[in-house]
Amino acid sequence: MKNIVLLITCVLISTISFAQDKNKKVVFEVDGKCEMCKMRIEKAALDVTGVKYAIWDIPSHHLSLVVDERKTDPMKVKTALVNAGHDTKELKATKEAYDKIHPCCKYREDNSDDSDKH
Repeated sequence: MKNIVLLITCVLISTISFAQDKNKKVVFEVDGKCEMCKMRIEKAALDVTGVKYAIWDIPSHHLSLVVDERKTDPMKVKTALVNAGHDTKELKATKEAYDKIHPCCKYREDNSDDSDKH
C-alpha cells in the first residue's frame, strides 16, 4: 500500500512540474503601421498551432505571445508572419507576400503610425 501511495505521489508531482513548463511568454518586433496590420499580424500568429495569445502594439511594433512550447516555437510564428507580408528582425517577407498587403500598410516605404486613419 505504501508503494502505491508513493508511486501516485511521484506521478502527480512530475505531472504538475511538466504542466508548468508548457506556456512561455515571447515578445519580438514585427514591422507594420496600422490597425489593419495589427489584425493581420495577430491573426497570422494565432493561426499557428500552439499560440494561445497574441497582441501587437502599433507604436512599439512589439508582438506579445503566449505559446505552448510543446507545439510551436517563435521561428514558426515568424515564418507565418512573413508569409502574411510582415518583416521580423530575423526573417523578411518575400516581395510577393509584401505586395499582397493593403497599400496603406506599406511599412517599408513609410514607417509612420497610421492607426488614426483606420
